[in-house]
Amino acid sequence: MPDYTPHTPEEIDEMLAFLGIESEVELFAAIPLALQVAGGLALPQGMSEPDVTDAMLAYAAKNAGASSFVCFAGGGAYDHEIPPVVKALGSRSEFVTAYTPYQPEVAQGVLQAIFEYQTLIARLAGLPIANASLYDGATSLVEAVNLAVAGSRRATVWMSAGVHPHWRQTVSTFARGTSHNIVDAPLIDGRTDFSGLDSSEAPGVIVVGSPNYLGVIEDLDAVRALCDQHGALMVVAADPVMSSVLRTAGSRGADVVVGEGQPFGTPLSFGGPYLGLFACTSEQIRRLPGRLVGETVDEEGRRAFVTTLRAREQDIRREKATSNVCSNQTLMAVVAAIQLAWLGTEGLAEIATRCVNATRYLAEQVTTIEGVRLLLPNHAPARDVAVVVPLEASLVLERLGEEGFLGGLAIESLTQEGDLSIDPDLRSRTILMSATERRTKKEIDDFVRALAKAVV
Repeated sequence: MPDYTPHTPEEIDEMLAFLGIESEVELFAAIPLALQVAGGLALPQGMSEPDVTDAMLAYAAKNAGASSFVCFAGGGAYDHEIPPVVKALGSRSEFVTAYTPYQPEVAQGVLQAIFEYQTLIARLAGLPIANASLYDGATSLVEAVNLAVAGSRRATVWMSAGVHPHWRQTVSTFARGTSHNIVDAPLIDGRTDFSGLDSSEAPGVIVVGSPNYLGVIEDLDAVRALCDQHGALMVVAADPVMSSVLRTAGSRGADVVVGEGQPFGTPLSFGGPYLGLFACTSEQIRRLPGRLVGETVDEEGRRAFVTTLRAREQDIRREKATSNVCSNQTLMAVVAAIQLAWLGTEGLAEIATRCVNATRYLAEQVTTIEGVRLLLPNHAPARDVAVVVPLEASLVLERLGEEGFLGGLAIESLTQEGDLSIDPDLRSRTILMSATERRTKKEIDDFVRALAKAVV
């Protein structure tokens, strides 16, 4: 685009007179000639704003946006309804432009919003402490593993293959620097089997996801008993929506609960920015990563909020820090708090119930197609359902896309061999599907008809 100067000639003259110089050139006199660009830059001629807009719209028209598809994909990121009130309040400038609230005297509004967010997440997790958020579910799990290793003083981590594959890959990447020993526990008939792991080196941390990546609810009581047997801390990667209708992970003995907060008011957005949920027991509060907002009173006895139990400098002193995270996802956290407050306890439970009902109806209908079956017929799907199709999953998903459906995720492209304890051919033909409260019966029925065509 052409050069744009927001100042009039009169304003420029006024500025120069105030500075006591004759021309704009004098503003840059301190820059050595050798560093100055002589003769301008070799750039093409600029375009007018309407021409630029037309060009960008032409580029955009080549993309198929998320709104072009009816979404049946899940696996950690879900197409939930975002109420207009959440969009309206979450887009207010006070939240969008708010910086890190290190000065509580000028940041009480943001601090209180974060405090309310922490309270809501702690209730969902069933634990007393929640931090002011992290970047996404994967980084929350990394921080949980770091906390638990420090707490148990043992670097061996037993990791369920039912935890989201991307999260596990992120943990493994960080473990190269921390020297944590990550031992994967496979899924047998949909649930994690820790029995085959070598117990000669006791784990300091046991990680499980529930519902797990395949939509199966794990036996958290059994995992807690295993943790007690080995003296390990228990980390649960929980689905926050399903936490509204299931017993909380904290009530089942979890020391740390992490999750992905995207379902609470954040659109899919091609993968981010998302929101990392993190909660823990009171015993682990000093190892809590990131920021924590507490409630207090000021000098005049008025209710006030402030970051607490840690100074900003703690995260800068690397040799003493419990984490290198000294930031958070404030905007997404505030939006999540707005969404949760808007829904309330009953509203969130209704959303979860509708998701379960829709996913189970989807599972019932797709299995009426010849050659299509459930990977785990012995488990009623909770959040996601794994469906085996007659052809390669990638081919079926491509055909569904041509019909206007984002049909799910190909298991083979995400998981490692041995994770699911199934035949490699079966793995290549498995699709992970999900239906949220946004999916109508008509959309599901239309999808099933499209799937019937795609598998032939």
